[in-house]
Parts: sequence; structure tokens; C-alpha cells
Amino acid sequence: MSLDPTLREDPAEPHFLWLVLSNRSFLIGAAVTLAVAAMALLSFVWTPHDITNLVVADRLQGLSWSHPLGTDHLGRDILSMIMIGARNSIAVAIVAVVIGMGVGVPLGAWAAARGGWLDDVLMRFNDLVFAFPALLSAIMITAIFGPGAVNAIIAIGIFNVPVFARVARAGALSIWPREFILAARAAGKSRTLITIEHILPNITALLLVQGTIQFALGILAEAGLSYLGLGAQPPMPSWGRMLFEAQTRMIVAPHLAIFPGLAIVVTVLGLNLLGDGLRDLLDPRLRRQR
Repeated sequence: MSLDPTLREDPAEPHFLWLVLSNRSFLIGAAVTLAVAAMALLSFVWTPHDITNLVVADRLQGLSWSHPLGTDHLGRDILSMIMIGARNSIAVAIVAVVIGMGVGVPLGAWAAARGGWLDDVLMRFNDLVFAFPALLSAIMITAIFGPGAVNAIIAIGIFNVPVFARVARAGALSIWPREFILAARAAGKSRTLITIEHILPNITALLLVQGTIQFALGILAEAGLSYLGLGAQPPMPSWGRMLFEAQTRMIVAPHLAIFPGLAIVVTVLGLNLLGDGLRDLLDPRLRRQR
């Protein structure tokens, strides 16, 4: 693995740990993201109430010690549903990002390495896929295979492929003219080997930052698809479907929409702050400007 010599840390720069501790965006984003992830993991072993146990007598209750966030129209505990919905949203977003990165990064790096007509064909195909939003892709996939979390993952993952392909290609094209790449080519290394040993390590930080952004967008996309009934199906809770079920009861029980909406907003905000912080920490040029 090789890194661009011009991007190595300057001995005069502050210690990396100090940079982390002084980066408020990273700290806040990491704290929020870890809290949401911890809540999702906790839901595998414990929730305040069993969401499969419908207690109609407790329907539409407000905030109380027994139900800190109230109950829905079927008497289910809102906090328990948000906890379980978190793991569903996170799982869909993670797998979709992995699909997008696993397919898009090799395509983008390969296009940058080969160039010529192959680059043009791959990028035009990339633009064609990019023209179809995740929502439209999900509708088409659902029409064929039916609604469900798996189809939502496929739809969002397909939408992520051209995003990562573009980022990987742009990052790789900026590195190919560098002197250490020319030296590797002069040493007889193939374009594929140069891409693996030199290009990919130097665009890893760029891909990580883009991954956090796509993760946040994946949370939003999953919520939107669930809102339309194309995501996770009952009885599995989903933040998007909780908003859909709350829209007809906004006046009598506004908490049904407020808390799932806040969960989405806080999670996406935390991921965006984490991405901004990672960008500042992993890019030496930005570190030198701080």
C-alpha cells in the first residue's frame, strides 16, 4: 500500500489526537452516530415493551413513566418501535452503501485507469443509472418482486453505485498524473497493480467521507420508501411507516409524528457532522488550514 508522499503528515502539524479532540463536528457527529447505533444494538436484547403485544386500551397515550414517548393507535410503545426501527434503517443503509461502494469504486477506478472509449462507455452507463432516483428504482423493483426491506436495499444500493463510481473516478484521475505514479509506471507496474497499490489507498479518505454522506442519504431514502409502503413490511417497525401512520392523527396525537421525525433528523444530522469532521481530519490540506 502506498500513499502520496505530498500527503504525508508534516512533523510540525499538531498531533492527530489533538485534532480529533478539537474537531467539534467530528465529536458531535460521532457521539450522535454511536448513540443511535447503541440504541439499535440494544433493541436486539431489550426494549421497554414488546411491540408485538397490542394493548388497544392504551392506544394514543401521551408521555408517561410507563411509555416515555407515548403509544400509537394500536397501543404499541413508541420508544420501543423507534429503537427497533433504528436497526432496520441502519441495516438497510449500511448494506446499500456496501453494495454501492463494492460495485461503484472498482468501476470508477477501472474507468480512470483505462481511459479512452471504455471510460466514456462506463461513465455514460453510469449517468443512465444515475438518472433513475432510488424511489423510482424501488417502484420498478417492487412492481416485479413486491415490497420489502430487501428490495429497498437493492434499489438504494443501485442508486449508490454511480455516486461512488464518480467519486472514485474523479479521485483516481487527480492522482494518476502524480510523480510517484509515473515512477511506478516506469518501474513496469501494470495499471491494475498501480490502482490497487497506489490509487485506492490515496482515495480511501475520500471514499470514507462519501460513505458517511451516502449512509445519511440511505437513512432518508429508506424512510421515504417505507412511508410509501415499499420498505420494511409490518410487523417490523420503520421510521418512515410510523410517519405515514401518524399523518391522519396529527391533531389528536402529534407525538406519533414528532418522535420518529426527530429520530430521522438527529441521525442524518449526526452522520453529516461526522462526514464533515472526517473530511477535515483525513485531508492533510484541510488540516494545514486549521
